[in-house]
Amino acid sequence: MTNVPGPRGGVAAGRVNRAALIAAARIEFEERGIDAPLSAIAKRAGVGQGSLYRHFPDRVALAVAAFEENIEEIEALGASGAPSLRAVTDLVTHQVEGATALIQLIATERADARVEHIADRLRAVVAAAWEASDAEAPDGVTADDVMLAISMVATAVSLSPSADRHRIAERAWSLLGPGIGQAAPVAARGGEA
Repeated sequence: MTNVPGPRGGVAAGRVNRAALIAAARIEFEERGIDAPLSAIAKRAGVGQGSLYRHFPDRVALAVAAFEENIEEIEALGASGAPSLRAVTDLVTHQVEGATALIQLIATERADARVEHIADRLRAVVAAAWEASDAEAPDGVTADDVMLAISMVATAVSLSPSADRHRIAERAWSLLGPGIGQAAPVAARGGEA
């Protein structure tokens, strides 16, 4: 286990300890999912659990802080001009560190306003990409259906060994078929990579 180094005491160390906790949470969430032990996160960060709870009163607060960068990366992709649906789904399901844990958090803690805010931000990018997609979609398929597909693929990916995750995501998307799956929409949009 690689620890995340940083100062351990004093007022100035607070920011460094917080950053170390976030970095450690990202690693633990990626490796173990959203239910990773908080004690393992504190240990990896090189701080005590008291320090963890001073910065983050609960698991959701820590997860929201850990995934903020992921959401910003997804939003940046969305802001880069009508991204393809494939680009968004790739980013969400297997290119963003800890993305499967992000989807797990949204699925399990959706009623929490902090998580709802993240889910709404993610859905906005997916909806924009879906609406901009010129792929033929089956009748009645909505951006919410695409979010469901993302959740399904993320779950399959999260249950796979790290070395197999990209391949599993590709297979899962291809099984979802034209309009939602990645292979058909990419071909329909002129072969985007």
